[in-house]
Amino acid sequence: MKVTARGRQLSYGEAIGILLIENYAPFIPGDTANATSYRYPVRFQPVMGLTVEKLFSHDTSSLAELERCALALQEAGVRAITGDCGFLALFQRELSKTIEVPLFLSSLLQLNFMFPLFSQKAEVIIITANAPSLTPSLLEALSVQEQYIERCRIIGLEDCEAFTVPVVEEKGIYDTERVQHCVVQKALTMRELYPQSKAILLECSLLPPFAHAVREATKLPVFDYITMIDYVHDAVVQRTFTGHM
Repeated sequence: MKVTARGRQLSYGEAIGILLIENYAPFIPGDTANATSYRYPVRFQPVMGLTVEKLFSHDTSSLAELERCALALQEAGVRAITGDCGFLALFQRELSKTIEVPLFLSSLLQLNFMFPLFSQKAEVIIITANAPSLTPSLLEALSVQEQYIERCRIIGLEDCEAFTVPVVEEKGIYDTERVQHCVVQKALTMRELYPQSKAILLECSLLPPFAHAVREATKLPVFDYITMIDYVHDAVVQRTFTGHM
């Protein structure tokens, strides 16, 4: 092997860069902000000042800092950049103007991939951290087709104290069993209300740890932040094949 240094890059082998909002919650395995969630190295980059409250209120005042952090990841040699909150959709279009590597800030980007998998009457259940904040304009910012937006069935965790207190208010104990129960019940409720639903998207970056339980309860395909990140990683880091004929 013969290689040369890449500019001022100080470390190598981290193909995925992850922009972390300023949220002081416990991030368990399976969470986007937990390094053990991945089968490959990732590089984290905190974006100080970009809080849950700002994202829920669609406050884009942190764009300059987010851009600085994304450029730092790009300079560090990552091959693609994601984030750890679906509401980073607010910045997808603007940030893509200056970032040269693939940029996929929101788990909601998967919607344009999910809907064509099923019939034209199919609906998709979205379980989000905050339903009132997940507006059609947020989906439009990701170029989600209008026909798909009309078939999104959204439910939020804003009334689930086991989630909102430790995650949004950043207080107390994060009881994963209680949160999982809440997420599964939300999924089952929506499954019953919308029998045309063919898949579930877990918008929030804290929800992938519960995807298996949701899948077992609903028997529907479940997409989340980790499914998206794994997909992009395997596109920018191709593996070689061995075997026999």
